[in-house]
Formats: sequence, structure tokens, C-alpha cells
Amino acid sequence: MPDTAMTSPAAATYSDVTALRASDPQAIDRAWATRVTRETIRGNGRLMIVAADHPARGALSVGGNATAMNSRTELLDRLRTALANPGVDGVLASSEILDDLVLLGALEDKVVFSSMNRGGLAGASFEFDDRMTGATAASTAKARMNGAKMLTRIALDDPGTLGTMTACAQAIDELAAHQLIAMVEPFLSSRIDGKVTNDLSADAVIKSIHITQGLGSTSAYTWMKLPVVAEMERVMDATTLPTLLLGGDPQTAPEETYASWAQALEIPAVRGLIVGRTLLYPPDGDVEAAVGTAVDMVR
Repeated sequence: MPDTAMTSPAAATYSDVTALRASDPQAIDRAWATRVTRETIRGNGRLMIVAADHPARGALSVGGNATAMNSRTELLDRLRTALANPGVDGVLASSEILDDLVLLGALEDKVVFSSMNRGGLAGASFEFDDRMTGATAASTAKARMNGAKMLTRIALDDPGTLGTMTACAQAIDELAAHQLIAMVEPFLSSRIDGKVTNDLSADAVIKSIHITQGLGSTSAYTWMKLPVVAEMERVMDATTLPTLLLGGDPQTAPEETYASWAQALEIPAVRGLIVGRTLLYPPDGDVEAAVGTAVDMVR
């Protein structure tokens, strides 16, 4: 439990958020400065994190709905519902979403991860040249967050990959200098019929782990964010780094997805879940129930 009294929200409504942004933008810095923070690891050492940084790279679809994440207020509603569950440890999101949430008082006593590289826009010709257009290590530290996440897609036939890897290595070092977690999300990827596709075979995920866990001059603060694939025990044998499992864009029935998570969570190196669309946009629309199911698995 936090040993500091919770602060009163700066904004009660979304209209209040917009009004503060227009008339008193420094309210955002004040909200970050007075927010009750928490250590990353607590209790049984596992984490349940909700993720919402997809829109910042133009990825607005969920399942077959290409415009599912168009509404910002609806996304914030869903995030606030998830964060209201005491079993949800925190959130990963792009900076503007985190600023909205902190003004609304939704991040008190929560783990918070910023999102760093959103430059690889979904569908862009330069998608693999995924530049650091979001949070920085300095801004993450100033806001007293727990760390930052970086997507690291490795396309062996695309020269943009080298720039992405170099930027991620630098970000890992900068975060480590602030003693902040670098959450690395690796994939071996390629273009198939013009669309970027991640190779989710066990051997491809293993290779992506080996490449990315070697980035930077220190791995002291590096964590992995990995997909749930076949042969997860063999996959997890590729690293000693703490690992959270990602949900991705749901492609299977919820029951099947949850079963795969539950099985993977039995592996000791897996420290929890970091899931977005699967929980925030479940097929039946019941965010509270979906989040509750995931929390029960982690706890």
C-alpha cells in the first residue's frame, strides 16, 4: 500500500482535461509531480499491465474492426475501467494518453511505462525505420515512471532495421542511467504481399530474443515483452531476463487466448501480462470481466 495520501484529480471530466490543456498546461507537470508512485515489483512479484500505445503509430484496428480505437474518450473509459481493478498494476501508453490519465487521477499508486518509438507507422513504406518519436528516458524519469517500452522489429532485408536497433540500444543505456526499466518488444519481421508480418514461430522468437537482449552496454534494467507462441518453455529458455507476455490483436476466441496465457504463466521466468486490445476491446464488450479474468491468472 502507498504510504502517501492520494492526490485529488486535476480533472473530473474529459472537458476538464481539454480546458486544462488549453488554459493551464503546466497542470500536467504538477499532476506527475504529485502523483503517488509505486515500486515495480510488489506482492507475488507478478505484474498485470494494460497497454494502449497502438494508436500513436496509426494502428487503430481490433480484430476485423478497422476503426475500433478511433474514439479517444472511449479508449480512456476502457482504460479507467481496467485500472480501477486493484489487481491491475499499471499501464503502458503513449505520452498523451498517460497525460490524460494522470490528470484524471487514474495513475495513483500504479506502475507506469511510457512508449518510445512510434515512428514506424502501420502500413508505411518506412515502417521498419521505427524512430523514437515518443517519450524519452529523460521525460520518463522526470515523470517518475517505472520505465519505457520500445518495439524492435528486425527485418533482415530492410536497412531501416539498423537505425531502429541503434536507437533502441541508445535508449536502453539512457534508461539504465536513470535506473529505469527498458521494456523491449522484439520480433523477426518481413513484408508479405506488402504488409509487415511478424514471424511467430518459436525459432524466430528465440532469435529475436538473442538479438535484442544484446542491445546496449548493460542489461541490468532490460525486460522482454514477448508474444505467446507454441513451445513457450523452449522460447523462455533463450533468456534470463524478466519477461511479460503480450496479447496482440486478438485472432482467436477469448477462451483459447486465456488458456494459452495461463499455460505460459506457469513458466517461472514469465513475470506477468502486458495486454491491450484483447482486454480493452473484448468481443462481448465487457472490459471489467475480461480484465478480471486476466488478473485472476496473474494473481
